[in-house]
Amino acid sequence: MDKLVELLSVEDYKKAIENKSIIVFSTSWCPDCHFMKTYIGEIVDEYPKYKFYYIDRDKLLDLCIELEILGIPSFVAYDHGQETGRFVSKLRKTKAEVESFIDGLGE
Repeated sequence: MDKLVELLSVEDYKKAIENKSIIVFSTSWCPDCHFMKTYIGEIVDEYPKYKFYYIDRDKLLDLCIELEILGIPSFVAYDHGQETGRFVSKLRKTKAEVESFIDGLGE
């Protein structure tokens, strides 16, 4: 997760979503989130048109509740402050599934 920029406040989140961005919602204790570490760096490299961010759900719980991010890991895409897609569930996500989600976002 070294290639993800961690967002630590609601203000940081609001600035981040103004860009063409994908926010990864995760936690430190989630086994499926740890599995994501095996491929997330490759995804960041494969999709340079997006800026990738990380939010620890436990640190910004109120924001995650407001955004209805109840399952982790989850991915939400934004452009110009508008949500353009989400891949939100409590299930483990494979690299191929995440790539398919991003490819489906279109331009």
